[in-house]
Amino acid sequence: MLKVGLTGGIGAGKSEVSRLLVSYGAVLIDADRIAREVVEPGTPGLAAVVSAFGADVLTADGTLDRPKLGSIVFADPERLAALNAIVHPLVGARSAELESAAGPGDVVIHDVPLLTENGLASLYDLVVVVDASPETQLDRLVRLRGMTEEEARARMAAQAGRAARREIADLVIDNDGPLDALEPQVRKVWDELARRAAETV
Repeated sequence: MLKVGLTGGIGAGKSEVSRLLVSYGAVLIDADRIAREVVEPGTPGLAAVVSAFGADVLTADGTLDRPKLGSIVFADPERLAALNAIVHPLVGARSAELESAAGPGDVVIHDVPLLTENGLASLYDLVVVVDASPETQLDRLVRLRGMTEEEARARMAAQAGRAARREIADLVIDNDGPLDALEPQVRKVWDELARRAAETV
């Protein structure tokens, strides 16, 4: 099994890269998706969040009110740390469970947005970074995601810089161009990952 950390700045196109890798045969473990799953209604994770932050962070139907919780934690580093202390271990445990179900020759892609920021590179056999210029990121966030320029710049500023991400990369996928220029690059990276995974069997 080859454990691969996949990361990239917001708007760099990481989701499209992970989609392509899955289509080639990768096993995807998506940290963001798991983070949502572990606080669904009825989970111990949601109960712990309510215990820490109060029932005000629930919507009328009992699901987590993400915007409300976000407005609390992103304004207060201590509250954010408290939330992370609840969610991160649950995400880690679920990720390990999914990983253990993969086969010996599989390429397991861990899609981790904050891999660089949280110093997680050493957890993986190698790190793949999806890279795009800040201008490209900004354009995509405004044009495709409907953010204002101010919102987009704030989200980008909250993440690690481009140089820091490239510094931890074993392989870089340049996604400044159109979609049809991305596929051949991802295919080449996949061939390399599959070759390395075969060597681990």
